[in-house]
Amino acid sequence: MRKLKNSELDRLSIDAFKAAKKTPIIIVLDHIRSLNNIGSVFRTSDAFLVEKIYLCGITATPPHKDIHKTALGSTDTVAWEYAKNTMDVITKLKAENVKICAIEQAENATMLNDFKVNPNTKYALVFGNEVKGVAQEVVNASDTVIEIPQFGTKHSLNIAVSCGVVVWDVFSKLKALE
Repeated sequence: MRKLKNSELDRLSIDAFKAAKKTPIIIVLDHIRSLNNIGSVFRTSDAFLVEKIYLCGITATPPHKDIHKTALGSTDTVAWEYAKNTMDVITKLKAENVKICAIEQAENATMLNDFKVNPNTKYALVFGNEVKGVAQEVVNASDTVIEIPQFGTKHSLNIAVSCGVVVWDVFSKLKALE
């Protein structure tokens, strides 16, 4: 087996990315502190053709060198918008019939492996602060809460890792329906 060169990967240009059909996934970042996490979420969003990212509250916005360090240019491809209040975004998306999914550990949460996607449904995946998680009022307003099963001694995953795991899972399930 030979590793492929970057020139062999057949990646989209920025213009082709912007014109491409997007995966019906929106990411909402609720008060994320780490600029490196924000950049990683952009990069994951680029990889899976995520429709848009909402950066809410204290979540920093591009351009910023620490976001760019991990985003590697994906802030130029993935659509994003800043909102001071996460609940304003949730209210707007609900009015657009987007299914709101808080990624959190909560009573009666659906385990990610048991989460079923529906065709013709757009999903907003809400990821929370590194310490406090998704705000309780956002959890209350969500259509569902999804929990990533964990089997070790720790009780959480890094937000960028959580985003990668959940986006890949939802992306895969949506592609299987096509």
